[in-house]
Amino acid sequence: MAIRLATLIGAVLFALPLRAEISVQEVTSPGGITAWLVEDHEIPFTALEIAFQGGTGLDLPGERGAVNLMAATLEEGSGDMDAQAFAEARDGLAAGISFGANQDAVSISARFLTENRDRAVELLRQAITSPRFDQSAVDRVRGQVLSNLASDATDPSAIAGDTLNALAFGKHPYGSDDSGTPESVAALTRDDLIEAKARTMARDRLHVAAVGDITPDELGKLLDRLFGDLPDTGAPLPGRATWQAPGGVKVVDFASPQSIVVFGQSGIRRDDPDFFAAYLMNEILGGSRFSARLMTEVREKRGLTYGIGTYLLPMAYGESLIGQMATANANVGPSIDLIRAEWSRMAKDGVSAEELAATKTYLTGSYPLRFDGNSQIAEILVGMQMDGLSPDYIKTRNAKIEAVTQDDIKRVAARLLTPDGLQFVVVGRPDGLK
Repeated sequence: MAIRLATLIGAVLFALPLRAEISVQEVTSPGGITAWLVEDHEIPFTALEIAFQGGTGLDLPGERGAVNLMAATLEEGSGDMDAQAFAEARDGLAAGISFGANQDAVSISARFLTENRDRAVELLRQAITSPRFDQSAVDRVRGQVLSNLASDATDPSAIAGDTLNALAFGKHPYGSDDSGTPESVAALTRDDLIEAKARTMARDRLHVAAVGDITPDELGKLLDRLFGDLPDTGAPLPGRATWQAPGGVKVVDFASPQSIVVFGQSGIRRDDPDFFAAYLMNEILGGSRFSARLMTEVREKRGLTYGIGTYLLPMAYGESLIGQMATANANVGPSIDLIRAEWSRMAKDGVSAEELAATKTYLTGSYPLRFDGNSQIAEILVGMQMDGLSPDYIKTRNAKIEAVTQDDIKRVAARLLTPDGLQFVVVGRPDGLK
C-alpha cells in the first residue's frame, strides 16, 4: 500500500497540469492564525508550506549555526518516537515532511494524501511542538554540518561567496555563514537547540500556504492543530543590514588554473516603487538568457567564460545586486574591465526599445510556467507573504512588468549602478592582480 501511495504522490508532484488561473483565498482559523489557500480537489493531495520569519539571523552571539542545526534535527524524532520511528511513520503515510533554515526563515514543507491527512498533520504537529533532540541525533546531524563546512573550506565558490558577504555585511548575520563555524557548531548543546527553536518558531512570524484538496474550514482547523501550542512571540527580528563593501578587487589565493569571480553592490528593496524597473534592467544586463549584455560581451564576443550572470537579491533585512563567473586566470583582469564597462554603459544609456520589448515578452511569458504543481504554488505563495505582497499579485505582476518604460530603467540604472563601487572577490591566482 505504501508503495502505491508513494508512486501516486510522485505523480502528483511532477505531473500536475498548469492552471489557467490561480485563485488565492485568505483563511483565518478559529484561533486567529492566517494562511493562504488555493483549493484544487481534482487530485486527493495537499501541499503545505510554512515559514517562520527570522531564520538563522536569530542565532545568539557565539552560537552561530544553532538555528541551522536545530532545523536539521527537527525530523530526528518527536514525542515518543526516535529518529527511526519518525521516519517509518512518515514513510508509512507516504507523506513528505522536510525542514530547513536560511538567513531569513525557518521553513517546513509537508505533502500528504487526503486519506492520510489527519495522521500526517499529527506527525508534523509533534515535530513542530515536541521534537526530541536526542543527543545521538544531535551529534549525528552535527557531524553532517561539520562535514559540509570542511568541504566548503576547500570550495572556491563557497570561499568567494563567504568573502563577499563578510565584506558587504560585516557583523550582521548576513555577513557570515549561517551554518556556523567548526568551532561554534562543535560547541552547541541540546539546550542551545531548544532555545533556538523557541526564538524562531512562534506565531508572530508565521507564514502558511496550502494548495490542493482541502477546504477553508478544514484548513482553519488544521492551522490551530498544528500551531496552537506554539508561543505567541519569538525573539526580536534582526535589524537592517547595510552594504559596507568599499568597492575594488580582493584576491583570495587559491591554487587553480582558473579563478572564481563574484561581484556585487548594494541593491534595491522589494517594496521600492522602482523594483520592477530594476528587475528588467538586471535581466537585460546579466539575466538568465544568452542575449543578456554580459553574456554577449564576455562570453559570446570574447570567449572569456562559459557563463556569467547577475541577480537582484532583496532579502528581508538587506538587499544586493550580485554577479558571478569563472574564467582562466589570464582572463580575470579583462573580464573585470568588461563588467565595469557594461555597468557604466547601462548607468549612462539605459536600454533599447528592442531589448525592453524582448525582455517583457520573456518575463511575462515564462511567469505562468512557475505554477506547475501544488508544491511549487505553495512555495511561491509563502514567498509572496514573506515579501509583503498581496494575494492578487499573481494577477497583477505581469501588468507591472508591462508598465516599465525605457525612461524608468534609465532613471533606475543611473540611481542604482555604481561601477566604482562594485566589489569583486577573486578566488584563484589571477594574472596581474594581487
